[in-house]
Amino acid sequence: MKLTVVRADPAGNITLFVLTPVEPEKRAAIAEKLMGMQEFAAEQVGYRCAPEAGFDGHMIMSGGEFCGNASRAYGYLTAQEKGIRGRAHLVLDVSGSDVPVEVDVDTDAGTARAKMPLPKLIQHMEAGGRAGVLVHLGGIAHFIVDGMEPSEEFLKTAEAEIFAGFPELDAYGVMFYDSTSGKLTPLVKVPAANSLYWEGSCGSGSLAATIALTADLPDGVYEKDMVQPAGIVHVTAERKDGAFTAAYIGGSVTINPPAEVEV
Repeated sequence: MKLTVVRADPAGNITLFVLTPVEPEKRAAIAEKLMGMQEFAAEQVGYRCAPEAGFDGHMIMSGGEFCGNASRAYGYLTAQEKGIRGRAHLVLDVSGSDVPVEVDVDTDAGTARAKMPLPKLIQHMEAGGRAGVLVHLGGIAHFIVDGMEPSEEFLKTAEAEIFAGFPELDAYGVMFYDSTSGKLTPLVKVPAANSLYWEGSCGSGSLAATIALTADLPDGVYEKDMVQPAGIVHVTAERKDGAFTAAYIGGSVTINPPAEVEV
């Protein structure tokens, strides 16, 4: 099968968008093959679909999960395809989100910012005796731990002791935060896509970490640059009356020209 793909780089979270229509039942297998191609070094794959009325674009991740970085990158790609120069506001229909995702693009600055889903649950929990905070964002959830050496073994522990209790999740991860350096190391699993990745950056994980760090603070607007292995995600989280009322992630986006591949 010959596919047209576009490589996007939203703050180091390399995403491959498939522009050729692909049947839903084939998407996970094709994504696994695409992520195995060294020339792309992709961490995840999304598929362009025909948007319904009222949306500027429709994108489905290979595992049906929600991804904030992919959403804002797809918004940037959509703006480019529409010939937009400068600033634009787009409304997208993306997988894993039960509400439209709004993306503000600035092609002059090379940035895009996505409005994110609000947390459904914020809970102090333990995995393997290690305390952390679970932030459930709907289709994806993250367990945030501070000051711990990142490891895949710990994700397996969290998978058994925490994430197994949330069968509705399309994806989940552990966000290894270091409060001393302020750096975040994301490890994310998407079961349906058979993927487990140390991501260059994670948008929803950046938001989850910011929420965990500010959940017990007074009302207000909190902004944080989450420094990660391959990029920086800027997070804005707003709290009012003790609850989060709005959240955004933003940062750089670059888009490569379309390429044709055979899978």
